[in-house]
Amino acid sequence: MSEQSKIARPYAQAIFDLAQDASALEAWSVTLHELSELVERPDLNAVISDPRITKHQLLSLVLQITGDDVDVLTGNLIRLLVQNRRLAYLPLITRQYESLRAEAEGVIEAELETAFPIDAHYEQVVSDALENRFGQKIRLRCSVNDDLIGGAVIRAGDWVVDGSLRARLNKLATALGV
Repeated sequence: MSEQSKIARPYAQAIFDLAQDASALEAWSVTLHELSELVERPDLNAVISDPRITKHQLLSLVLQITGDDVDVLTGNLIRLLVQNRRLAYLPLITRQYESLRAEAEGVIEAELETAFPIDAHYEQVVSDALENRFGQKIRLRCSVNDDLIGGAVIRAGDWVVDGSLRARLNKLATALGV
């Protein structure tokens, strides 16, 4: 486990426990994803990583950007992360939270990475196949990765199927000793 994962895990666990006690798992998912998108914006990311920006300035900026959209608990989370200089960890905290949520709901988080965008029908076909394979409900996230050249990569927990053209070319190169 990476150092960043070790740092993010207690935050994710605390948020999950709070959300579960309040029966608000979905609401916290939405909140965390929105905050993660905000933190990943290049302009805000540059401010977060700038050591010249004080914690107070950063907190004021983030609260100004979020405006009245933030409830008390979310505001407290933002304050805690800013105070501990962990705001940049929000995307990782969100991923770990989603894993905890999926485990609690008996859902497997899976990712379908393709070279090109796919339609909803193909997403459903992959999701159904994974549900048959694992015998559990699947929450499928889809993303596009231009580096794959063609094909797809499917990840569900530790299980990975790499059917990308890039993987096939690498396998061929290895076989040829290149």
